[in-house]
Amino acid sequence: MLDIDTATRDIEHWITTFVEVPHPALGNWPPCPYARSARLKHSYAIQLGTEPAQDLKLTAEQGLPDHKEVIIFVYDPGQWPKDQFVNAVEQANQDCLLRQDLIALPDHPADPEVVNGVTMNQGTWALALVQALSDLNVKARAVGRQGFYHGWPESYLAELFQHRRDPRP
Repeated sequence: MLDIDTATRDIEHWITTFVEVPHPALGNWPPCPYARSARLKHSYAIQLGTEPAQDLKLTAEQGLPDHKEVIIFVYDPGQWPKDQFVNAVEQANQDCLLRQDLIALPDHPADPEVVNGVTMNQGTWALALVQALSDLNVKARAVGRQGFYHGWPESYLAELFQHRRDPRP
């Protein structure tokens, strides 16, 4: 059953044991080079979502909370099947988030994201990770110049950069 304490524990475990840990298949980079900093600064928020389209529309209207770089909305994947969830997040990007300099990145356990044999998903919950698009582009460009995306499959990167500037030099 989805509750905020369990979801927070699961997500923070994923962040500390995977997302911020360098991986040899990723060029010894962590999956997200900024995750550790965000965790240490407490600049992310985990919230139980109720309905992705409505949650993301409200976020577009209100913006990110003060001092938060990322909001992680958590959903029960049993209540939000992969296609329905991914489509709702994409529709919210198109309808309202991108216009407000925000982007939501979906993560669903039934939609594995595999990079060089490494499964990037959290794996338990359906997540919509919302952040400022301009900030994401700046950070991606900084690590892109350092070779972060070297060796990542082009097909994965094309999808990843669908609504973003390609940060590779």
